[in-house]
Formats: sequence, C-alpha cells, structure tokens
Amino acid sequence: MRSEIESSGQKSRSFIEEARRAQIVASAIEVIAEVGFAQASLARIAAHADISKGVISYHFAGKEELMVEVVERTYGAIAEHVLTKMQGLQSATELLRTHVLSVAEHMRGHRTQLKALGEIFTNLRTADGKLRYGIKASEPTYLALEGIYRLGQESGEFRDFDVRVMAVTHSSAVDTMFAYWMAHPGHDLDAHARELADLLERACVT
Repeated sequence: MRSEIESSGQKSRSFIEEARRAQIVASAIEVIAEVGFAQASLARIAAHADISKGVISYHFAGKEELMVEVVERTYGAIAEHVLTKMQGLQSATELLRTHVLSVAEHMRGHRTQLKALGEIFTNLRTADGKLRYGIKASEPTYLALEGIYRLGQESGEFRDFDVRVMAVTHSSAVDTMFAYWMAHPGHDLDAHARELADLLERACVT
C-alpha cells in the first residue's frame, strides 16, 4: 500500500485526495455488498461513485489494494469505537464484556460494511492462491484478547486456563454471531452479544 508519509515526514495526500479515497472506499463497500466480490469491478465501483475508472486507478494500484483499504478502514472504525468504550475500564471482566457488546453495537449500524467484509474475506486471494485474510490474519485480534484474559488471571478475577484457546474461542464466537445475524436479519444481535458475554465471563471464573 502506498505510504501515507513522505521521507520528509509530511503527509503525501491532501485533504481532497483523502476525501476522494474515502468516497471510493464507501462506493466499493456498497457495490460489494450489493453484487458480491466477483462482480464488483473497478468500473462498476467508479460508476457508483460517479467518477471515471481512471480516478480509482490514480488512487489505488488495483482492486486488491482497494479491497485491503476497505478492510483496514472498516477495522479501524471498529477499533476506534471499541477502544473508546473501553477507555477508563480497569477490570478484565469489564473489558471482556465491553469488547463483545461494543463490537455488536458498532456493527448493528454498519450491516453493509459487514456484508462487504464477508465477501472480501472469502474471496480475496494472494498471488499463490491462498486467502488474503486467512486464520493468520487474526493474530493481532488474538493477541489483544489474550491481553484481557491474562490481565484477569493476574488480578485473580479469572481462573487458570490457556489464554490462546480462550482468545481464539472468543474471536470465533464473535465472528459466528455476525454470520448468524447476516443470515437471519431479524435475529436480536444485542441480546446475542449479551448472552455471549455472559458465557465467556462464566467460562473464566471458577
């Protein structure tokens, strides 16, 4: 991905350029969610954004780079929301529950983004044919969740267990929660998140 910072230390993109990139990403999300990854061509995304395909090519080297930008911006927004909710919390139990509840709270208002992410995760591949966002891409999430569980053990809130197993289970349960919600739009996402937080909390205590 093109560097945001030039060697001089100054930002390489103007406000207008950044706004244009954000517009393209927003259109990409809408198009992917509507027609799927395979049909979301740069030409189609450009038409949705009411710009020429050349404008997209100016800002992004190709579809892959644009897809990565969609993922990074979407996850950046999720992280910002969750971290804001976690700010000031001290106990591991509060952090655990807030993570589950705040992720659900954010995504409840961003269903289109969630659908687009699902399309990208199951279709975007590397040059050797492997999924670009396979299990290894979840490592930063696992590490962050391990930190919460380890904090709980160190403070005496949580029993002794393998924090990696809990982190993987936690992350997988959240992913499945969203997959179920996407398949069943009428499902109560907030209630599901509360139940999941209860389950994870009870699994940590003796």
